[in-house]
Amino acid sequence: MDAGPPKADTGQVLELLRRWTLVVILLGVIGTLVELLLLEHYEEPLQYVPLVLLVAALAVIAWLAMDYGPAGLRAMQILMVLYVLAGFAGFVAHFVGSAEYQLELDPDMSTMDMLEKVLHAKAPPLLAPGMMLQLGLLGLAYVYTDRGWRKGALRLFQFLLPKE
Repeated sequence: MDAGPPKADTGQVLELLRRWTLVVILLGVIGTLVELLLLEHYEEPLQYVPLVLLVAALAVIAWLAMDYGPAGLRAMQILMVLYVLAGFAGFVAHFVGSAEYQLELDPDMSTMDMLEKVLHAKAPPLLAPGMMLQLGLLGLAYVYTDRGWRKGALRLFQFLLPKE
């Protein structure tokens, strides 16, 4: 009787998925950094924010690869929260920049016309900062799937769990 393929340990599968998640984050960070450098996304001080965060992520990922531990996970968590905030701030900055440009072209433009032009503008791309948001959320998922981190979070929020 064939027992079929061996069953994988849930912990091993989770760890494999966590490692793949970190690789995806690394690829996203490198790709975004290269793209921003090629687009010369460093003309104004505010444009340095994603560049600094992307370089910081490379450092934190290297740290986690060499010395995995709670301090590295905490650094990753803080950095990924900053990514999420930078994603929202970037969206606002791109919107404002595009709106100002559209209003310079036509100061008498109606609000609806301006909104339509901003939504369809190629420069600055309105949704491009969403990449920082996605990387941040993926990084937070990476941190929160750590077994030790989950146990700590459960202890911290045990008052929310139903009593038996």
